[in-house]
Amino acid sequence: MMARGDREQSQSAGGPERHVPVLLKEVLEWLDPKEGEVVVDGTFGAGGYSRAILQRGATVIGIDRDPDAIAGGQDLVKQSDGHLILVPGQFANLEIHTREQGFTGVDGVVLDLGVSSMQLDEAERGFSFLRDGPLDMRMEQAGPSAADVVNELPVKDLIRIIGLLGEEKRATSVAHAIDKARKEKPFSRTVELANLIEKVLGRSPKKAQIHPATRTFQALRIYVNGELHQAAKALGAAERILKPGGRLVLVSFHSLEDRIVKRFFQDRTRTRGGGSRHMPEEEVPPATFELLTRKAVEAAAEETDANPRARSARLRAGRRTGAAARELDIHAAGVPRLAEFHGLGG
Repeated sequence: MMARGDREQSQSAGGPERHVPVLLKEVLEWLDPKEGEVVVDGTFGAGGYSRAILQRGATVIGIDRDPDAIAGGQDLVKQSDGHLILVPGQFANLEIHTREQGFTGVDGVVLDLGVSSMQLDEAERGFSFLRDGPLDMRMEQAGPSAADVVNELPVKDLIRIIGLLGEEKRATSVAHAIDKARKEKPFSRTVELANLIEKVLGRSPKKAQIHPATRTFQALRIYVNGELHQAAKALGAAERILKPGGRLVLVSFHSLEDRIVKRFFQDRTRTRGGGSRHMPEEEVPPATFELLTRKAVEAAAEETDANPRARSARLRAGRRTGAAARELDIHAAGVPRLAEFHGLGG
């Protein structure tokens, strides 16, 4: 399976697949928004999910950390007759944002994890190396950039980030090459970094369509934006803000995100401890969710043919029970501990 980063970087930007909401039919099926309900769209983006939810008669609280997404959604706000509330911010804080809008509980939460096609398609945002641009990658357009990380982080930390977040087997070679090159000239452009990595790793004839820098760029993007930390914290926030019977729907695009979502639902739907004839069964807190999808839901062939960005999408969903929300250890949920750098990592 091609990871989301592999797929996105190997596709040409723009064209008919631009901004197409992935697994929309399935999201609506499991989210099941109804007239009069309140739903949080924690990753508003281009508004694909929000628009469909509004058409079902629900009120939507749309959250996005990208100022461009908030600005781009203002026309939909005007068309919604007060049923779309757009909030700039991180979806990890969706509980806070929701309460600040006067809602103590909601009927649904949907999250489309990862980077959006809008960000990939704009060279000046520095997410993609398909076009040269500043080595940026910041969704919020604030804070440390990918260039800052590449130029300043110690080699041992770069190795860990590229190896864990990019799942790059030759992370050590890549990190040492970066360190050698940055001593002569700091990195500032996407193509500079991509060309160096291609020189180190070469091109595989079997994977000619996938650029050798794909995994390293994925790792930097995830680290710069704290994507795994954000995803895990958002799960805990959703658990706290959902009413009993509320639905939580998550769409992930690579194994790191999906693993966190899967572990969360496994823990929150568990009703029995392990136990054995040698050890008593452990006491398990009441389940906070009922699992709606027994296994990850994937896009149908018809959708992947029309929109290649759906190929690596995985949907999981659960329904909130009446049990009290619990504390969430994000590292136990699968978020790796990484070097701290000006507010990143940890």
